[in-house]
Amino acid sequence: MDDGITVGVEEEFLLLHPATREPATRAGEVLHRAGRHRWADAGGGFHRELFQTQVEAATGVCGTLAELRTQIEYGRARLAEAANACGLALLATGTPVVAGPPPELTPGDRFAHIGRVYAGVVADYQSCGCHVHVGVADRETAVAVLNHLRPWLPVLLALSVNSPYGAAGDSGYASWRMVQQSRFPGSGVQPVFASAAGYDETVERLVDCGVLADASMSFWLARLGSKLPTIEIRVADAAATADDAILQAALSRALVRTALHDLGAGRPPARPDAQLCAAAVWNAARYGMDGPGVDLTTGRPAPAWQLVENLLGHVGPALAERDDLAEVKELLERVRNEGDGAGRQRRAAREGEAPVVRLLTIDGGTS
Repeated sequence: MDDGITVGVEEEFLLLHPATREPATRAGEVLHRAGRHRWADAGGGFHRELFQTQVEAATGVCGTLAELRTQIEYGRARLAEAANACGLALLATGTPVVAGPPPELTPGDRFAHIGRVYAGVVADYQSCGCHVHVGVADRETAVAVLNHLRPWLPVLLALSVNSPYGAAGDSGYASWRMVQQSRFPGSGVQPVFASAAGYDETVERLVDCGVLADASMSFWLARLGSKLPTIEIRVADAAATADDAILQAALSRALVRTALHDLGAGRPPARPDAQLCAAAVWNAARYGMDGPGVDLTTGRPAPAWQLVENLLGHVGPALAERDDLAEVKELLERVRNEGDGAGRQRRAAREGEAPVVRLLTIDGGTS
């Protein structure tokens, strides 16, 4: 069972003033209270993000979904406890339910540089995601895997949508976070790369041209890990629940394993063009699981759930090899029955903002 393909998850969250339901600028205090991550020696940690209204919990390197779930639940509970101790709530949403005043950048030269480079584009970018890291130690192989992932990234987005609200209220989109992210240069589905050298050259050129703040700032939906020997799949909105995060991690790792099988068998990747990829991402962000999508393997429109069935057929053998297939099917059925995160938020909003915040608030139980 141990094939060496490890997985880890980085989860970004918003801090909230319970009385006003607006984001709270107190990340430093919350992280200080959270202290050292229980799995710090395996890479786990609690981190700052772009704005002082955001915090991150990163798991360590995990070999099984059970191990990953334990660390995800620990990270959520520990940050929630720390937030509660500061009189705040920890919210699992891709964008704020109530925008509040303009957020303050986290102190530091790098964050200040990002603010200068992107100016108004980043001024209200309080967007939180769920990033999955899958271990692929060989960079040449990792770049080849990235090429195989391209058709499936919009499907992962559609499953993860959890950010319907913008500064003016309901945006009409299931993932307003993805719309905000699309304003940055080089966002969306990553290009096809012939080699690791070609990948590095493209990143370096974008930095030289001034559109990336630094080499670790690319906005592609899947990329090479900047600090770890991983592929980082960063398509998903912040996961409303630990189950939603586990589903993204399981499908992401299975996609990588399937790509490795395809590479070993000499099967080339599908190569949808950039405009079609952009259309698929837009459809996923607009409708989530409640509307049409774009099948990037055929270039034709298809219902969102049909695309999920296609994805499950594609990665099913890889999931079965890890004994993850039954759990993934159960998690998918839960999404089918309860709706995606954006749909759940909108149902709660029929009774006002308070029920939405309650839905998204993470319990600060014993960690």
